[in-house]
Amino acid sequence: MGMGKFRLLLSDFVISFMWVWSGALIKIFVHKGLGLGHDPSGEMIYGVLSILSMFLFAFLGEVTKGGAYNPLAILADAVSGDFPRFLFTVGARIPAQVIGSVSGVKFIIDTFPEIGRGPRLNVDVHQGALTEGLLTFVIVVISLGLARKLKGSPLMKTWISSVSKLTLHILGSDLTGGCMNPASVMGWAYARGDHITKEHILVYWLAPIEATLLAVWTFKLVVQPLTEDKKDLKAKSE
Repeated sequence: MGMGKFRLLLSDFVISFMWVWSGALIKIFVHKGLGLGHDPSGEMIYGVLSILSMFLFAFLGEVTKGGAYNPLAILADAVSGDFPRFLFTVGARIPAQVIGSVSGVKFIIDTFPEIGRGPRLNVDVHQGALTEGLLTFVIVVISLGLARKLKGSPLMKTWISSVSKLTLHILGSDLTGGCMNPASVMGWAYARGDHITKEHILVYWLAPIEATLLAVWTFKLVVQPLTEDKKDLKAKSE
């Protein structure tokens, strides 16, 4: 393994570790530090801090040249690439993210025992899988669209992505937690000891992965050809 790949794995581990810490610290600050709980003002502050956090991690991704905290994001990219990159992503990068999340959650619980035990499934397995699948499908399609050379600055693209993720998270929070991040959920599930249950695997791994693959396929089949046709028409008119 080259140094570039090793640095990328280390970045995935560290960023995943920091991601679960970021979410936990925001909750502690808003719900306990400010004592706002789930009041409208507390939810608003939570949303603002969450968006700022996503901007920070987008910046970290740029600095580390691809470091990420979400397996679905790098899986969508790997599926569109060559087979060796796909193997590296599935066999090394995603495990690094999972280990980073599990380690982060362990330190969180040791430091703040009152933090809770992370997202839980509040509906049946089929509803949960459908919810996580639909949320994942939408955010992957949005991310793929933003990743293409569309008009707008990187800050605007990060803003659109962050607001979209927060909105989808809120929509699914009462059902599954609105996670759209198998590694992060795995960290909390491992701490609870239910990481190998059928519910966890189907809802938080299988459904989002299938939705990611479907989103990539749909984007290539529908969205990408339409974009290319518009560019061709524009070129001919000029």
